[in-house]
Amino acid sequence: MTIWFLEHLRALRGGQDRIESELLAVAAQLTGLEASTAAGRRDSAHNYEEIIRQQSSIDQIKARIDRIERRLEITG
Repeated sequence: MTIWFLEHLRALRGGQDRIESELLAVAAQLTGLEASTAAGRRDSAHNYEEIIRQQSSIDQIKARIDRIERRLEITG
C-alpha cells in the first residue's frame, strides 16, 4: 500500500511539474504578445503624429496659395 501511495504522489508531482512548465511557457508568450502590442501602439501613435504633421504642412501650403491667388486676383 505504501509503494502504491508513493507512486501515486510521484505521478501527481510529475503532472504538477508539467503544468508549471506549460504555465511558464504561456506566461512567456503572453509577455511577448504584450511587448508586440505596445510596439504596435507606439507605431500607430507615430503614424498618427506624422499624419498630423503632414496635414499641418498641407494647411500652410493651402493658405499660401490662397494669399497668392488673392494678390494675383485669381478666382478659384
